[in-house]
Amino acid sequence: MLHLTPFVAPLLGGVLIGLAVAALLLLDGRIAGVSGILGGLVAPEPGESAWRALFLAGLVTGGFLARLVAPRALGGWNASLPLLTLSGLLVGFGTQMAGGCTSGHGVCGVSRLSARSILATATFIAVGAAVVFSVRHAGLP
Repeated sequence: MLHLTPFVAPLLGGVLIGLAVAALLLLDGRIAGVSGILGGLVAPEPGESAWRALFLAGLVTGGFLARLVAPRALGGWNASLPLLTLSGLLVGFGTQMAGGCTSGHGVCGVSRLSARSILATATFIAVGAAVVFSVRHAGLP
């Protein structure tokens, strides 16, 4: 499992994400939008906290387990803590503006053929591409 080809590892990850999203929708009728799940913990409704906390704990635990099993597969970062903090804040701002995140719009919304989610996902990808180009080729921080 440690020596998967560049084709197999993303395919397995995509299948696992798809299964998790489908299970949450089919078994509980909920959309697996991580920003919405986290937001529901910030301002919880009665009976909503436990499943949200467990979902987010599973994401974090999965990341740690992946780091243990295949540390090089996740890569690293070479940005400063202030730049990472600013990036996180901008992602949060964009998520608020778009009314959802890449998991809610990109995985769940696009698969349901939501026009709003398709537009939001296209915007996420275009802005991400512009930022990568700016950082790698235009010399911006």
